[in-house]
Amino acid sequence: MIQKLYNNVHRILMTTDTIGGVWTYSLELARALEPLNIEVVLASMGTLPDNEQKLQASKISNISLFESTYKLEWMEDPWLDVFEAGEWLKDLEVLTQPDLIHLNEYSHGALDFQAPTLIVGHSCVYSWYSAVKHHEPHMAWNRYKQEVSKGLKKADLVTAPTEAMLSELKQHYGNFNSGHAIYNSRSVNEFLPKRKEPFILSAGRLWDEAKNISNLAYIAPKLKWPVYVAGEKEDPDGRFIDFQGANWLGRLSGREIAKWMGHASIFALPAKYEPFGLSPLEAALCGCALVLGDIPSLREVWEDTACFVPPEDYQTLFDALTELIDYPALRMEIAKKVRKRALYFTPKRMAENYSSVYNQLVSHTKKVFWN
Repeated sequence: MIQKLYNNVHRILMTTDTIGGVWTYSLELARALEPLNIEVVLASMGTLPDNEQKLQASKISNISLFESTYKLEWMEDPWLDVFEAGEWLKDLEVLTQPDLIHLNEYSHGALDFQAPTLIVGHSCVYSWYSAVKHHEPHMAWNRYKQEVSKGLKKADLVTAPTEAMLSELKQHYGNFNSGHAIYNSRSVNEFLPKRKEPFILSAGRLWDEAKNISNLAYIAPKLKWPVYVAGEKEDPDGRFIDFQGANWLGRLSGREIAKWMGHASIFALPAKYEPFGLSPLEAALCGCALVLGDIPSLREVWEDTACFVPPEDYQTLFDALTELIDYPALRMEIAKKVRKRALYFTPKRMAENYSSVYNQLVSHTKKVFWN
């Protein structure tokens, strides 16, 4: 029965951006959809893909990449770009005639596409503010909330990489048609354990307060092991952030970060906000013990396998890392448990779950389809 459903969808139009984890997610999903004979028209926004990103996409045979520099809806003064990006997406739909529109952002869910629309909610400004600032954004974000709400309500279906993120979207934007969460994945072949060395690693957008890497850097000089952090210091608006205490590795390629994770004994991300967390998944596949922020989404993903700490508690973070440094058996036990858990999140499982949703939408949504 499932195999028959797979044949209903042959091509999707998927939006992505080049700035965060959505790019990695999009390529991982596209690669996993290839054995199911689903082509992916990938429409990128934010900034033009860099050379490494273009190379990554070119190696996936079922991707046709269309590039743009349209601002994303969470950027400063984006709405003219969002409108023009919508016109571009409608033109791409006419040009490529997809069976389904897979949106990894919100506003364009309100467009009158011919094909059914699926929105995947990877993060949002209002849930970010709630978790990081503990209050709503200022009034300048009212337009953002209106546009996101419109997109969510008009889309045929909404999902997210965790039930926790779906719940946040409903809390901040009201009711909409939603399905079950579909967890993200990473390929185990790209993230393998290596000979472990005595250091702690973290990775992510260093300028993003949600990652809370500044707390790790603050306690780093007091730890017995060195702390290394990888990622961008410059935010999309050109502002820089710097940390004292931790060793900055810069922005690493996928192969480089996998190597560092392979050798790291501990991966720490005391996040205040993380709707799924691709970097902990990669680190767990590489055999790192995980020390993570104790938030609902990370609890959902890792259950009782990781070591959790209150995100804003320096002392508990220090104590947890010190304990793992001092007790190798405990460290190895946690590393073993999180790797076993990480192996559940396979690209094959992710692709089959998305394919099932795609086909249900195409089969049951009353829209005008291509001849």
